[in-house]
Amino acid sequence: MTPVRTGSDGRVRCSWAARASDLMVRYHDEEWGVPLHDDRRLFEFLILEGAQAGLSWETILKKRENYRAAFDDFDPNKVAHYSQRKVKQLLSNAGIVRNQLKIGAAISNAKAFLALQDEFGTFDAYLRQFVKPDRYKQPASKAIPAHTADSDA
Repeated sequence: MTPVRTGSDGRVRCSWAARASDLMVRYHDEEWGVPLHDDRRLFEFLILEGAQAGLSWETILKKRENYRAAFDDFDPNKVAHYSQRKVKQLLSNAGIVRNQLKIGAAISNAKAFLALQDEFGTFDAYLRQFVKPDRYKQPASKAIPAHTADSDA
């Protein structure tokens, strides 16, 4: 189980957030581990997670509003059709991570995201096919496994 600590405000949080910045504490309290079923928000996290590779999550959260503006409020239909001109514009935007491979991945991921929506109705429906909560019922005192045969596959 994730170790917990009491923050300076007296609230119990995961140890990684108990003594973190206000931004990370807000993320922990309001978003982390909260079920999410909205495709636009799921796409946002897909893009932000791709940008985060090799960086801290806090770095990305600090740039989140810049990403929203730069990536058309994470509209996958728009991102999937970005031109080379738009890519050049993004590469010159100091408010985001200016990495050509990460920007290219965002565009490729938008195309894949749309294909999955076409096939499954929503991206959320695609993701939910992998969630089998009854399969892993355990007493609350036991840790959830770090991996399973399904997750390894």
